[in-house]
Amino acid sequence: MRILILSLLFSAVSLAQLAAPNPAGVTMGHVHLIGADPEAQKKCWVEGLGGKPLKIGPLDFAVFPGLLVGFRKGDSSGGTAGSVINHLGFHVKDSAKVKSSLAAAGAQITRETGGGRNYYAIFPGGVEVEIGEDTKLDVPVKPHHIHFASQQIDEMRAWYVKHFGATPFMRGTIKAANLPGVNLSWDPASEPPLPTKGRVLDHIGIEVKDLDGFARKLEASGIKLEMPVTPRPDLGLKIAFLSDPWGGRIELTEGLASVK
Repeated sequence: MRILILSLLFSAVSLAQLAAPNPAGVTMGHVHLIGADPEAQKKCWVEGLGGKPLKIGPLDFAVFPGLLVGFRKGDSSGGTAGSVINHLGFHVKDSAKVKSSLAAAGAQITRETGGGRNYYAIFPGGVEVEIGEDTKLDVPVKPHHIHFASQQIDEMRAWYVKHFGATPFMRGTIKAANLPGVNLSWDPASEPPLPTKGRVLDHIGIEVKDLDGFARKLEASGIKLEMPVTPRPDLGLKIAFLSDPWGGRIELTEGLASVK
């Protein structure tokens, strides 16, 4: 029994661990969702997609390898469609099994491709999630990408490369850039996308080493922080907020990587 308990604890620690940071000291951390019914949202992410529930101070999360998805009760101004962050992408080992569990948890399955192995699902509040099957995964589910919509793709990608050390490349025909733990991808937008602040996907979270020093570098390059570096002892973190020039809101954290 003791061996089983230790094994389960080790598994939980491993799932919560973020990817190793890049040379800029940056790794993907979390995305934060706001909605009228966070329990319904959590049900889709935990029971439907297979995240592990975690509480950090007053906040609830679903934990995936390299990414935490957080939930907060509140009013949102709309779903991901039409905003700077159009959708999130995950890869799963068994897409048919996940499709069934997502439907049972309350998600709406929409567009399907690849004979139904790849599809989109709408989670509560209008969060669009792309599901792709990868039978070679070493885990049942893994975050894959954050998909931006932009009318200035090259400039936006260059901004994330410059300030966060993202590595640019082409994902098929899609312009993309890698951060540890997630791929950032871009599609052209026919209309100017709306900022994410106040929408169901309010912000993405990027974990950095030495947040104070990182914030000073951003400010020296002309970026204005919406909230300065602020200790949050109730969460075991330091945090700061900014938005990219196109309205994608970003929370910077230091300490999330050590959460078990």
